[in-house]
Amino acid sequence: MPLGLRLTRSAKVLERAFNQAMISAGGSAPVWQILIACKQRGGWNQNELADAIGIRGATLTHHLNAMEDQGLITRRRDPENRRVHIVELTPAGEHLFGRLRQAAVSFDHRLRDGLSTDEQAAFERVLDTLVDNVRARSTSRGS
Repeated sequence: MPLGLRLTRSAKVLERAFNQAMISAGGSAPVWQILIACKQRGGWNQNELADAIGIRGATLTHHLNAMEDQGLITRRRDPENRRVHIVELTPAGEHLFGRLRQAAVSFDHRLRDGLSTDEQAAFERVLDTLVDNVRARSTSRGS
């Protein structure tokens, strides 16, 4: 099987399993990405947040609306640019972050089961190389 197809299939299986782990803990993979980004750096504007987690602005807005309705985040206008909303976690968002973090750590342990430290490091290098190869190819086509 070609490496690209095998990698795509594996990624889909892992993505579904990770999302299910997040759902079981009361969230979802996109909610986790938003919460962790907000936790790592508070006060994102929506465009920065969309770029940081790699989703389109409209998709992010959909998730943020739902998260705001659930009391997980607040959005306030940026005093320097009223068209921009600043996204921050609420106490309920902090609480959900803790639950999802536990689920993410458990999932990570499950993924690493049976892999030595050397195997994990080698796998991470391979993944980084694959990403670099794709980015280099995309960059060279654009020049």
